[in-house]
Amino acid sequence: MNEFEKEKSAMEEFESELREAFARRPAPPSLRRGLMERRRAAARQRTFNWITWQKLAACLVLTAVLAGSVEWRMAEQRRKEEAAREQVLTALRITSHALNQMNARLAARHHSGED
Repeated sequence: MNEFEKEKSAMEEFESELREAFARRPAPPSLRRGLMERRRAAARQRTFNWITWQKLAACLVLTAVLAGSVEWRMAEQRRKEEAAREQVLTALRITSHALNQMNARLAARHHSGED
């Protein structure tokens, strides 16, 4: 065998190995089963993640609504307290004015009784 034939034989052997390596073979049944199971698990995980985010968003919205409601009630309570305070101050001014008038009348009677 000459040099050329040796190279040709080696090349043919290499090509034969390549064809054998790249030849189509049916996948084992366990591979398909495993791939399908991983796909289902990934889909379940995506669904779980989506539901988790939805629950979190719902909790945040509910918290914001409740906080707004509490703040609104507190503001309403402050408004009512301020209105009541104004009414008390008005009543005190009226009472003070009435007492001042009564004191002035009593002082006038007292002065007219002394003379």
